[in-house]
Amino acid sequence: MRVAVVDIGTNSTRLLIADVDRDSRSLQELVRRSRVTRLGEGVDSSGSLSAAAIDRVLETLEQYRREMDDHACEANLAVLTSAVRDADNGEQFAARVRVDYGFDARVLSGDEEAQLTFLGAMSGRAGKGAPGAPRTDQTEPTVVIDVGGGSTEFIIGTGLEPQLTESLYMGCLSFSLKYFAEGKVDKPRMKAAELAARQELSGIVHAYRASGWDEAVGSSGTARSLENILRENGFAADGLTREGLERLRSVLIKHEKADPDRIAGLRPNRAPVVLGGLAIMSAVFEELGIEAMKVSDGALRHGVLYDLL
Repeated sequence: MRVAVVDIGTNSTRLLIADVDRDSRSLQELVRRSRVTRLGEGVDSSGSLSAAAIDRVLETLEQYRREMDDHACEANLAVLTSAVRDADNGEQFAARVRVDYGFDARVLSGDEEAQLTFLGAMSGRAGKGAPGAPRTDQTEPTVVIDVGGGSTEFIIGTGLEPQLTESLYMGCLSFSLKYFAEGKVDKPRMKAAELAARQELSGIVHAYRASGWDEAVGSSGTARSLENILRENGFAADGLTREGLERLRSVLIKHEKADPDRIAGLRPNRAPVVLGGLAIMSAVFEELGIEAMKVSDGALRHGVLYDLL
């Protein structure tokens, strides 16, 4: 069965087209796209999705819909996350996605987003190539952390079963807009953002540390972007490390902004949100006592497909 999944997130709108096999519980990726649309821009201040942000997403959906038609997809799914569930006009926007573009669209709760993210991350733990079927024989607990545009998901689970899930109201886009206006950074701004993230984390730290895990895994755009920057600058050979994040923090403060021309591995489309993402991830490492984190190639949209299977 050929299926398309669109993840309409706070910072990016992503497309995955894959052939899924029910018998082998496997998928073969055909198309993967991602476009920065910043749907959540301004939601914190106004409480609503802006007309400009909606137009950016709809323009992207037009392009994705044509590609889905070209691939003769049999099922077209869409999931909408933090920005849509938080906005006053979120349900109206979701209805438009269903009616105008023919998606089976669902606004995810924080817990649902966390559970599907865990499933997707566990399908791509190696971090290289297309994710494969999640391992059902895994016995060691894993903590999966997904720093999104408007929320951050925390999941501890074993195999395919999450045991502890939490979605916190902090993300790379919302933090970048609030603490790093015009992309500027210095020590006081970074400390303020990190402190705010640590305060958000304070309510879950005890339970998560008490539960414990054998491995930490990062999922989605922020983790992959930070991994790429650390690797390109020689700050970490693979994944994320506490030392690597600290070195990146020092470099960004030295340059006083996230400048793709001066920081190797930083893509221009991630530059506006990397500061907020780094502040949150640094706070996560500190509060949860993480020294190193692998980065998964699987994410929410992969979790949606495996949930369908």
